[in-house]
Amino acid sequence: MIKIVVKKKIKEGKLDEAIKLYEEMVSASQKEEGCIQYNLYQDNNDRSILFIIEEWENEEVLEKHNASEHFTRLVPMIAELVEKSEMNKCHIVF
Repeated sequence: MIKIVVKKKIKEGKLDEAIKLYEEMVSASQKEEGCIQYNLYQDNNDRSILFIIEEWENEEVLEKHNASEHFTRLVPMIAELVEKSEMNKCHIVF
C-alpha cells in the first residue's frame, strides 16, 4: 500500500474555489480502481490549510490515477490557487 499526504496552503480569498475543485477531484478519485482512501481535510487552526490524504493499493494504480483525466485537468487549476504545497509519499513500516 502507498499513502500520500498532500498539504496545501490556499491563497487568501481562494478557499471556496479550491474546495469546489477538490470536491470534484475527491469524488472522481474515490471511484478509481485501487483507491483505498481519498479524502480532503481542513486544518482546525488555519482554515486556509487543506490536506489530501490518499491511499492506493500499489504504484501501478497510483500511476493510473496521476494520468487520469480529472487529475491532469484539476491539478493545474488547483495549483493556481495555492500559496505553498508539500507532498509526502509513505509506506507502512509495521
